[in-house]
Amino acid sequence: MIFQNTREFAKNLDQQDPLSGFRNQFHIPTLDGKKQIYLCGNSLGLQPKTVQNAVNQELEDWAKLGVEGHFKGKNPWMYYHHFLTEKAAKVVGAKPIEVVIMNNLTANLHLMMVSFYRPTPKRYKIIMEGNAFPSDQYAMESQAKFHGFEPNEAIVELFPREGEHTLRTEDILAAIALHKNELAIVMMGGVNYLTGQAFDMKAITEATHAAGAVAGFDLAHAAGNLHLELHHWNVDFAVWCSYKYLNSGPGGTSGVFVHERHANNPNLPRFAGWWGHDEKSRFLMKKGFIPMEGAAGWQLSNAQIFPMAIHNASLDIFVAAGIENLRKKSELLTAYLEFILSQFKEHLTIITPSNAKDRGCQLSIIVKENGKKLFDYLEDNQIMPDWREPNVIRMSPVPLYNQFEEVYLIGQALDNYFKN
Repeated sequence: MIFQNTREFAKNLDQQDPLSGFRNQFHIPTLDGKKQIYLCGNSLGLQPKTVQNAVNQELEDWAKLGVEGHFKGKNPWMYYHHFLTEKAAKVVGAKPIEVVIMNNLTANLHLMMVSFYRPTPKRYKIIMEGNAFPSDQYAMESQAKFHGFEPNEAIVELFPREGEHTLRTEDILAAIALHKNELAIVMMGGVNYLTGQAFDMKAITEATHAAGAVAGFDLAHAAGNLHLELHHWNVDFAVWCSYKYLNSGPGGTSGVFVHERHANNPNLPRFAGWWGHDEKSRFLMKKGFIPMEGAAGWQLSNAQIFPMAIHNASLDIFVAAGIENLRKKSELLTAYLEFILSQFKEHLTIITPSNAKDRGCQLSIIVKENGKKLFDYLEDNQIMPDWREPNVIRMSPVPLYNQFEEVYLIGQALDNYFKN
């Protein structure tokens, strides 16, 4: 498509957008009584309007039924995670048996590492991207130490070539091949939080398995953003949060994927808990852990009913919209933002890959002079991106609630800023 930097063109794209109505299903933040242009869905997604009723339903059942809400509520708490499983599986391209919603992201990452990071004196290395989100860095560091290895020796961080901002797929694959005899696990982000680069998870998984290692991914910035196919890509495990693109509230619950080939592997160690025990005999309270089939067998404790109620409401929206449709709009919306930002090349640099397959909806920019001043200006003018030290502004036009006209208005604000 040939883009135009006009309000009429942007409005026309919004009028032709089959997903435009979904915006009305979200609360849009305001400043001085005006709706803001919200570009922080990569950090905290907006609240669906259906959330309040979803949470109130569980509050009412708690008030009326007390503990009997586990079995007699409208949505019995005993089985609550089941209400989310199939919907979440559609979002990440998995079979329902491969997905469970539980805990929080980093806790789930550590649980997965218990099962899948099984280092030996010869095979102990972890490959991850450099500048991964701090939680992943801390988790991998502590996992290496827990198993008696020095993190600097066990962890192989991958950085872009000099003068570049993102990793080349061929360099990732080359690193896997280089360390194949010592490699235990490749643990990458699906999308790098800082640059917005989407990694080729299929190619990385194939190379990892060819090296005799395990492939895992942190999908915090990928779930609800990319069109994922975790089952077909043969990924061993993945974890993600629900509060970014999945719009499920601050500190929201997390998702786990475990490929079905691991569903009933008795040789795979795990940290067991009550809620992962066989559902049919769970309340017999007997010794001897019998895991539920598939990812559900990794559960530890009772379902987090209120965060899950929020997440369930959001997942309904994703099912209605369709992840393929969202991704199609996202590619066009992000491309339009790239077009608008490219009008200001003398002032800023986009460090996110230009190819749609190598990014989600986030574009990260470095401003050549005083980026924080520009960030503050945008916030003062009804535009809410986010700032990451030392010099990156991240903008994420989310297909569920952002508009093409909003992208045009971002360009107008930038034009005013740089002219003055």
